[in-house]
Amino acid sequence: MKTKLNMLGKSVRIYLKEGNVSGIKLAEVVNHTIQALSSPRIKLADLNRFFSKEINRPGIYFLIGQDDANTNKVYIGESENVWDRLKNHDTGKDFWSEVIIFTSKDENLTKSHVKFLESRLIDITIQAERCKIENLSSPNLSSLPLPDQDSMEDFIINVKLLNGTLGHKFLENPLPGSILASQSPQTNDKKTEISQSLQSNLELELKVKGINAKALQTDEGIVVLSNSQVSDKTKPFSYSFLREKLIKEGIIQQDNKGTLIFAKKHLFSSPSAAAAVILGYSVNGRNVWIDENGKSLNQLEKEEVK
Repeated sequence: MKTKLNMLGKSVRIYLKEGNVSGIKLAEVVNHTIQALSSPRIKLADLNRFFSKEINRPGIYFLIGQDDANTNKVYIGESENVWDRLKNHDTGKDFWSEVIIFTSKDENLTKSHVKFLESRLIDITIQAERCKIENLSSPNLSSLPLPDQDSMEDFIINVKLLNGTLGHKFLENPLPGSILASQSPQTNDKKTEISQSLQSNLELELKVKGINAKALQTDEGIVVLSNSQVSDKTKPFSYSFLREKLIKEGIIQQDNKGTLIFAKKHLFSSPSAAAAVILGYSVNGRNVWIDENGKSLNQLEKEEVK
């Protein structure tokens, strides 16, 4: 199996205001100025009472919830005074049940900074394709001097880190490096970093009864790539509901030849879930997904352990 890149670790400090994980939380990246506050919607008054200084300043925020079909949704916004904007959303938007606010302890974020952050984070969420976004449009990227742009890109890295630590991955692209790859221009060093990041994932293939699919194994699971074939024959199996959901959402659809394929990449939590949806019946995915040398995931994992 391919070796992961060595990366520097980071320390995150989380303060549970009420002593439990479902209440108000303050999260910080150690030795950085960024801070995140997470709160249930029903505790907004307490959030302002305990952390008024932190939220009555410029920042960005995520309103997080689900619609009637249990589809995850997020609204991304910015304001020179986050608390004032949240009071409006409390009466104007129904879907959300949690808010996460990002501000800076050094109070150096300006209106131009937070507008830049809002635009970039909306684009990143759209590209990640993990969550339905409530914003009607993506605002234009505000004009910032190059040093400020780089500073905000570094801020975004920590926004993603804290957002994931607080339990939300809608900013995380299933294929590492692909968000960065969409930006232009890139330096040669950055392009090399992207290429190495993509290569660190194990490339897999499934070939069964004329069905051919390709995937990458990542830390979160297995990402089936676009144009992977899907069988049009099925038997009763445990992942049939997931298959129907992907067809309904247009992730699996017919191509111009009438063949079922993945219209875009999709992250599955396990190799067996991915294989079952593709083949239309229950199967041990660790036996049917193979690498370029014909070794199954099962074989590769046994060798890795040894």
